[in-house]
Amino acid sequence: MEGCLCLVTGPTSGIGRETARSLAVLGAHLVLACRDTAKGAAVRDDIAAETGNANLEVRKIDLADPASVRSFASEFTAAHPRLDVLINNAGVLSFRRRLTPQGVEAHFAVNVLGPFLLTNALLPVLKASAPSRIINVGSATHFSGHVDLDNLQGEREYRFLRAYSTSKLEILLLTYEFARRLEGSGVTVNCVHPGAIRTDLYNGLPVAFRFVKWFLRDPVTGAAPIVRLASDPDLEDVSGRYFDRLREARSAAESYDVDLAQRLWSACERLASSVP
Repeated sequence: MEGCLCLVTGPTSGIGRETARSLAVLGAHLVLACRDTAKGAAVRDDIAAETGNANLEVRKIDLADPASVRSFASEFTAAHPRLDVLINNAGVLSFRRRLTPQGVEAHFAVNVLGPFLLTNALLPVLKASAPSRIINVGSATHFSGHVDLDNLQGEREYRFLRAYSTSKLEILLLTYEFARRLEGSGVTVNCVHPGAIRTDLYNGLPVAFRFVKWFLRDPVTGAAPIVRLASDPDLEDVSGRYFDRLREARSAAESYDVDLAQRLWSACERLASSVP
């Protein structure tokens, strides 16, 4: 990964942090895109000290805020003429239905709309850097999701596990749609389930649910398939695929619905244009 520029969202803990550390070991230049830049700076310093790689920078982004995403993309492209790997890792799991200050349900805002906006905003620099890669961190929970465009943000019904699972199904649908739209561009787009991993994602749940994470695997294990998708030369031309950890796998039947993916894409565009 020497000479490669990689952008990782959600790099301050868990899978994101381990992904950044592993890429730094491989010699990549890393941009750590995070909401809390103080935490980001601490992670940057720790990774630099551990790996000897000083090519790490911290940039602020709040994926729940479209204005922040647009500002980040503008500043990034002004500073960097290339981007080899974009890793959309950041995510939320919210027990109660929660709206962002912009009025968007949290799961949809952070797990779907934020990565959608960021990826589209960075497409020009990704295309200019081809061959380049986009990796969306998904989840096997998408098999339990179902996209209802009339209940896209849990307006009529909200169950937290269904909302999270559906957001992972939605990012998978968009992964496949991005891959179709980018065919022939030299930019690949894939989605990966990193496994059942012990991360801070569970901290937003009631105490009765949090104990589950101690039975899960460590973040180092979860980062391995993401790093492989980012760095393996054998995967340079592989696009529009779903990986269950280190193996390519079939995803849920609903994820292959092209018409649904296109309607979801249009819904994201409409929502993005209506949110300041």
